[in-house]
Amino acid sequence: MPTGPGGLDANGVWQYGEDDTEALASDLLNLGMGSVSTVVGALGSATILQVLSATKTDTFSTTSTSFIDVTDLTLTLTPAATSSKVLVSFSINLGVPNTAGVQVRLMRDSTPIAIGDAGGASQKQSSAQTYPGINTDTRNRSMQFLDSPNTTSATVYKLQIITNTSIVYVNRSSADSNTAYGGRTASTITAMEVTG
Repeated sequence: MPTGPGGLDANGVWQYGEDDTEALASDLLNLGMGSVSTVVGALGSATILQVLSATKTDTFSTTSTSFIDVTDLTLTLTPAATSSKVLVSFSINLGVPNTAGVQVRLMRDSTPIAIGDAGGASQKQSSAQTYPGINTDTRNRSMQFLDSPNTTSATVYKLQIITNTSIVYVNRSSADSNTAYGGRTASTITAMEVTG
């Protein structure tokens, strides 16, 4: 290890000093520490301005074949600057009978975000699940998306779901059996504003 003098750089990361006997080792260590310093410097310029979260603990169901809002999984965030980014994450637990399917869509106001490209008749969605004959469990769908709303107006983030043929449930299984393996769950949505 180098024994020569060193010090903290502008980002607070230690940089080894040079000495005659171990200059190569110092150079190699500083090469790695330089990368660390760059990352620390980039992170240091970002600030979390606000965090909002909503948790849904009750159940919800729909037979809608058009996307519909899931009650209580909605947030209203007012960005401090148009350059702000918003990290949105969600975790939703779904129960669907037999071979039915459910799709999930993340929305910013009336605009779908974090969705796939069009593919023929396929729905553009954030997440989906088809259940092959399992009535007694729920499945979790979750993701994170870094949004650029480019506004300082109140912005609504929410989750929507749609079913293809049958009823779908949030926070309970299709069978909703009163047993140890048929429990109830919770779902959440969180939005974190970060300086751009």
